[in-house]
Amino acid sequence: MSRPERRPALLRRLGFGRRRSLVAALLVLAGCSYGFSGGGFPPEIRTVAVLPFENLTPDPTLTSEINDAVREAVEGRLGLRQVGENNADAIVTGTVRRYDPDLPVAFTGDPNSNQVSVTRRLVQISVDVEVRERVADKVVWTRQGMMVEGEYETGREREGRQKALEKLIINIVDGVQSQW
Repeated sequence: MSRPERRPALLRRLGFGRRRSLVAALLVLAGCSYGFSGGGFPPEIRTVAVLPFENLTPDPTLTSEINDAVREAVEGRLGLRQVGENNADAIVTGTVRRYDPDLPVAFTGDPNSNQVSVTRRLVQISVDVEVRERVADKVVWTRQGMMVEGEYETGREREGRQKALEKLIINIVDGVQSQW
């Protein structure tokens, strides 16, 4: 015996995504003041300067990719506004310590020919990051030797690198937010 549907007819006809949109719209119309302003920082920190990360690896493009990702994260996910170093409430600095783009992690083999093929590889990036309150000159958050990885199919290193960068950003944002 089946249970009768208890939701109103309108909600039954809407898909899950549309129901979510409807709820969001109702919250906005109701004047809900929930927001993400300021992220995980104290209220006095509203602006940030992300300085170029020092790069100790042989890959020169890594610095700009990490800096771009960190800038986007502090603006979009933490709600801080980008400004110059002398006007910033907080300054983000870092060092890229290690970059290994080609670690084999999965193999297939043919026992008849003794041939082994690498099917999956791993990108590893090790980074030190520090967020410092500029005026008080105190460390707000720091992490040394943060290791992130991104697995990819052989020949698709770019995907692995992107996965590792996404994990780096998640670690930074979660770390900063865990302080408050």
